[in-house]
Amino acid sequence: MTPNELEIRHLLARTGLGAPTRPEVDALRRISYPDAVRTLLATAGTRPTTAAPEWHFPGPGAVTPQMTREERQAIQRLRGMDGNALKGWWWTELLSTPSPLTEHMVVFWHNHFTSSLRKVKLPDLLYQQNALYRDHALGNFAIMLRSVARDPAMMVYLDTNDNRAAAPNENFARELMELFTLGEGHGYTEADIREAARAFTGWRYRPASGPVFERRVHDSGQKTVLGQTGAFTGDDIVDILLRHPRTAEFITEKLWREFISADPDADLVRRLAAQFRDSGYELKPLVESLLLSDAFRAARGTLVKSPVELIAGTFRAFGAAPRDPRVLSVLGRSMGQDLFDPPNVKGWPGGLEWVDTANLPVRHAFLYGAAQTLALVETGARQGPGARAAGRPKRLPEAPMPPPTVEPGMDAGMDAGMDAGGMAGDGQSTAPRVTFARLDLDEYRALAALNDIELAHLLLPVPPVGGADAVAGRIGSLLLDPAYQLK
Repeated sequence: MTPNELEIRHLLARTGLGAPTRPEVDALRRISYPDAVRTLLATAGTRPTTAAPEWHFPGPGAVTPQMTREERQAIQRLRGMDGNALKGWWWTELLSTPSPLTEHMVVFWHNHFTSSLRKVKLPDLLYQQNALYRDHALGNFAIMLRSVARDPAMMVYLDTNDNRAAAPNENFARELMELFTLGEGHGYTEADIREAARAFTGWRYRPASGPVFERRVHDSGQKTVLGQTGAFTGDDIVDILLRHPRTAEFITEKLWREFISADPDADLVRRLAAQFRDSGYELKPLVESLLLSDAFRAARGTLVKSPVELIAGTFRAFGAAPRDPRVLSVLGRSMGQDLFDPPNVKGWPGGLEWVDTANLPVRHAFLYGAAQTLALVETGARQGPGARAAGRPKRLPEAPMPPPTVEPGMDAGMDAGMDAGGMAGDGQSTAPRVTFARLDLDEYRALAALNDIELAHLLLPVPPVGGADAVAGRIGSLLLDPAYQLK
C-alpha cells in the first residue's frame, strides 16, 4: 500500500470494526486523508439495514401476581427468545452494515449509556434504545443526553419509577454525573447527587403511555446543584450539566481513548472540548478533529480490538457468516463482551482486559479455527476447483472454548451444550463451535491475489511479529499473528 492507503487503512480499522476490507480501502484511497475523514463522517448512516426482530412477546406487558406460575414462565421464555433474537439481530447488522463507523459508535454509546437485558427484561425497549444511539451516533450529544434521560430502557434500568418525593432514588442522578457527563470524582459532591435526585422525582415509565411526568410525586422544593439554586426539574439538571465545562472534557477524553490511546493529551483535550461545547455539542466536528490530529495518525497498533471488532471484523474480511448469528453473542460473551448485557453500569472496561488470562485463550481459539478453515480453502485452491475444501468449507476445527453461560429466563432456548455453528448440537459438547457457513470465495481470491506485503498491510496495523503456526496457511498465519489483535 502507498502511504496514503496505509493511513486510510488505519482510519477504517480504528473507526470501523477492526479489520477493513480491501473494497473499503479502495473506495477512499484516491482521495487525500483529510478528505477521506470527511467523506467517512458525511456518509455515516443512522438507520440499520437489517429488519427488526419479529417479537414473540411484543410490548412491555408485565408479569402480574394474578398470573399462574406456568403463565409467568411462558412469558419469561418468550422474552428470553426475543432477547436472543435481539442479540442475533445486532450481530447480523454488524456483519452486513455498509456503515461500520455507525455501528462502532452505537457500541460506544451502548457502553457509555449502559442498560442490560438482565435488568430491563424487555427486549423491545433495548431495541428502541439501540435505535436512539444509532440516530444520534454522530449527531448532537446534548440532544442524545436529553433523550437518554427519558429513554424507557434507561428508566427501567436505573429505577426511575422508584424515584419519588417521599423517597428519592439516587441511581439515575448518580450515573448521570459519574458516568454520563462529568466523570467519576470530577466536579460534584454527594450532596449534588442527592439534590439532583430530588429534581428527577416524578419521571416515570408507564407501559401504556411511555415516559410521563407525574407532578404529584415530584419534589417541587428548592435544590442546590453544582452551586446553583432553584426549584429544579430533571430537565434543569441536564441543562446545568451541559453548561459545565467538565462535561465536554469528559466526552472528549472518552472519544480520545476510543480512537487514539489510553492517555489523552490534556492540553489538546481542553481545546477540543471548548470547541465541542461552543458548537452546542455537535459530535461530528469533534470526531473529525480527533481523526485529523497528529496523535491519531501516529497511533498504529496500540489499541486492543474488542471482541466485537475481532469477531465482526474477521467475518467481514472474508464476506463470511455463521449459520445462525445468535451464536456470535455466545462467542462474544465467552470473550467478555455480551452485547445488550454489559457487566454493570460502568460497562466494559476494555483495553488490556480484553486480553487477560480468561479472554485471550478464547480469542486465540476463534482465530485458530478461522485460520485453519482458510488453510483448507487455500489447499483446495492449489488442488483445483474440484477440491471439496475450495468449494464449500463446512466447519471450523473444534478449537476449545469455555462453554456459554446461560442466564435464567433471558437465554431460554440457548442450550449450554449447543453446537454454536448451527444451534442444533447433540447436547454433549461443552465447547461452542462457530463456522464460516458462508464464505465469499471471490473475496478470498481477491485477498489471495495480494502479495505477502500487501496482505500484511491490509490485515495488520503494524508489521507481523511472526511465529504463527505454519499449518494456518498464508492468510491464516496473519490472523494468528499477535499484531492482528491490535488496531
